[in-house]
Amino acid sequence: MSRSDSIICGLDVGTTKICAIIGELNADGVVDIIGVGTSPSRGLRRGVVVNIDHTVSSIKKAIDDAELMAGRRSETVFAGISGGHIKGINSHGVIAIKNREVTHQEVSRVIDAARAVAIPLDREVIHILPQEFMVDDQGGIKEPVGMAGVRLEAKVHIITGAVSAAQNIIRCAHRSGLIVSDLILQQMAAAEAVLSSDEKELGVALIDIGGGTTDIAVFIEGAIQHTAVIPVGGDQLTNDIAVGLRTPTGEAEKIKKRYGCALATLVNRDETIHVPGVGGRQPRVLARSVLAEITEPRLEEIIGLARRELEKYNLLNAVASGIVLTGGSVAIQGIMELAEQLFDMPVRLGYPTGVSGLVDVVNSPVYATGVGLVLWGARHGCADLSSTYDSSRVFNRVFERMRRWFTEAF
Repeated sequence: MSRSDSIICGLDVGTTKICAIIGELNADGVVDIIGVGTSPSRGLRRGVVVNIDHTVSSIKKAIDDAELMAGRRSETVFAGISGGHIKGINSHGVIAIKNREVTHQEVSRVIDAARAVAIPLDREVIHILPQEFMVDDQGGIKEPVGMAGVRLEAKVHIITGAVSAAQNIIRCAHRSGLIVSDLILQQMAAAEAVLSSDEKELGVALIDIGGGTTDIAVFIEGAIQHTAVIPVGGDQLTNDIAVGLRTPTGEAEKIKKRYGCALATLVNRDETIHVPGVGGRQPRVLARSVLAEITEPRLEEIIGLARRELEKYNLLNAVASGIVLTGGSVAIQGIMELAEQLFDMPVRLGYPTGVSGLVDVVNSPVYATGVGLVLWGARHGCADLSSTYDSSRVFNRVFERMRRWFTEAF
């Protein structure tokens, strides 16, 4: 297989599946998806690695499949990170402007001032995301460089995670023969692929319902305002089905994907499903409405928890463009209708956009995070960074952080 400097690989390390997506920057600067590989994930629980060997095996399988399809090798990856250990906080920094003109150095200094918050030793900063800048009390500034003033302020959103969780992802990637270029919060990656700039400006809440967790990201006026991780996801729904229908977990997952429905009122009472038995028992025929009566309460709980998270921070009325659902657990019939009832606002499913190549293959909410990781790598790693702060300094800091984690992990 050949290698290329324009190759970007996204590694979605999820609770249910490991997904590797390989993209290539074409002459027009657009990402062509050229390889996709997936593998069942058996070494993670609620987004956190609990078995190194099983996770390594799953990563190798996904990467090998993606490289075989692409006909290219990838030695570096942009990996996603999630889990209940993720915490997001808003912070504020203030500095005096030298020479009465804002420069890139001034912006870097005010970002550093904003990140000067007390963080426990077992946690590490994953992202520092600027929300807005203020020059002499004039707010709402996105690009302060070149403006005149005496005082510069910055509001930022800081995302932190457990050092051990980050180290374990890096360790698994290393044992798979890969180098982690950066760790990206999974809902931030998914937002790269499924949200439009208009939605971010008007206000939108992204809800990524995965296997082990439900990840939330809220954008208002084009900037991230809130992130959260709820430790409940599609695996709990699968377990409910397995217990309620008395069928193996693997069969329950198949039944959920094929016959699951989020609203019992949408199911025809005459519809039936075949349910395999446990321990060699004969399969049974049950009404599909029985399955819907199991799935609806769990999905109502998951979406209800997301709503309460937005209400807790007074963000529900700020997301004027509505809710975007994505992730592997949103393909169930009726989930948009259920979410619209619970949120009382427009809801749509998030499909990856902004790429070319194997578009039909990745045209599913299941691949939103994987495609988003490739887009993140293209915009923040391979291409020149067009940011409101000193890009080279931040880029070097990211790799310094990775080297430190790598050294501590080994």
